[in-house]
Amino acid sequence: MTRSRNWRCPTVGRVLNPEQLREFAERGFVVVPQAASRDLVVAASGVIDELIAAKPPGPDVRGPYNYFTESAREPALLALLTESPAFVLAENLTGPGTLEVPWHVQVALNIPSFPHRPGMHHIDGAPGEADGRPGTFTMLAGVLMSDQTDEDAGNLWVWPGTHRRHAEYFREHGPDAFFAAGGYPPIRLPEPEQIRGRAGDLLLAHYLLGHNIGGNISAVTRRAVYFRIKRFGHDPRWREFLRDPWLDYDPVRAALA
Repeated sequence: MTRSRNWRCPTVGRVLNPEQLREFAERGFVVVPQAASRDLVVAASGVIDELIAAKPPGPDVRGPYNYFTESAREPALLALLTESPAFVLAENLTGPGTLEVPWHVQVALNIPSFPHRPGMHHIDGAPGEADGRPGTFTMLAGVLMSDQTDEDAGNLWVWPGTHRRHAEYFREHGPDAFFAAGGYPPIRLPEPEQIRGRAGDLLLAHYLLGHNIGGNISAVTRRAVYFRIKRFGHDPRWREFLRDPWLDYDPVRAALA
C-alpha cells in the first residue's frame, strides 16, 4: 500500500522527546509504552486468531511461525500502525509526511517450548528483490501483541548500536558488500538485549540494527505484528542509505548536530 503525500494520520498527542531521539540515534531503537490502545490490540488479536485457525501451526512446531499478508486485506492489523500514534511517532524520526504506509504486514509467533539462544545477528533484505536491489527499508515498527516482560519469552533480540557499525562496514567495503554478506555482515558485536514490554507497546528500530529471533521457555506463545516502513524515495538511494544511517532520518541527524 502507498499513500499520497497529502495523506494524514489521525491527530494524536504523542511525540518522541529529545531523550528518545538520542536513544534511537545511539542504540538504533526505542520502545514506546502503550502506543496502541487496548481496543486496537483486541481487534488485531481477533484477526491473528483467525489467521491461526485458517492455517494452524503443526502440532510439533516450536519457535518462530509467521503469517504474511497484504495490509489492505487486514485493516485491523494496519490500524495498529495508522489508527494509533505509532505512525506519527515513526515520522518523528524521519519528518512529517515522509513515510509510506507499508503494503504488507507480518504476524510473528514464537511457540514454546523453544530453548534457543541466537548465535549472531542479521539484517533483513537478503537475498534481494526481483530488480536486483536488496530489500532494504527505513524502519521496522513492531507492536507487541502479548506481554513479554521477562526474558526468554519469545522476545526479539537486538544488538544495540549495530546500525552504526553496519554503516561503517558498508562505507569501508561498499554497499554491494551487502550481497556477499547475505544479511550477516561480519561486524564486531556488542552484548545483545531482549526487547521487553507489554501488549500495545511499540518498537521502532533502524533497518540497520542487528536483530534475531530469541527462545521461548515461557508457557505462552509470543505474538507481535511487524511493519517494514520506507521513506518516500528510499529505493533508488539504497546504496547511500547503507553507508549513511541518517539519510532517511532528518530529525535524528539534527538532534545529533
